[in-house]
Amino acid sequence: AERKLLPALYHRQMEGQFTEPTRIIGASRASLSHDEYRRFASDALKEHLKSGEFNEAEVEKFTSRLYYVSVDAKSEQGWDVLKKLLEEGKDRTRAFYLAVGPAIFSDISEKIRDHKLITRNTRIVVEKPIGRDLASATELNDTIGKVFREE
Repeated sequence: AERKLLPALYHRQMEGQFTEPTRIIGASRASLSHDEYRRFASDALKEHLKSGEFNEAEVEKFTSRLYYVSVDAKSEQGWDVLKKLLEEGKDRTRAFYLAVGPAIFSDISEKIRDHKLITRNTRIVVEKPIGRDLASATELNDTIGKVFREE
């Protein structure tokens, strides 16, 4: 997130590709407040953007979109908090971007389903690699496909 994802999302904002009101919700096991996550993101942008790309006003606008939830993929911790945060704007497109190891794609997909976070406008994006070979990639695809339909 620090080196690639946050700068990429910042660039999307700079290109005017976010509709209002876009929110970006970071989630991991670490315990952070929204403000701590925003400071983390601002520091990451200062460190990882190319020279001349850091615009204080745009960074402030970008970080105001950021929220954070401490969630555990293998337990119930944090999922109700995430659900509550997603209630506002529940008809908007939701994209769950899984920048995690393939071993927990299934756990996260099932938690998203079990906590009723899937709407007709929900998408899931998984970061590669997806498996070690064709057999494991097929297994992961099938596992995720049990929760998220291809179309």
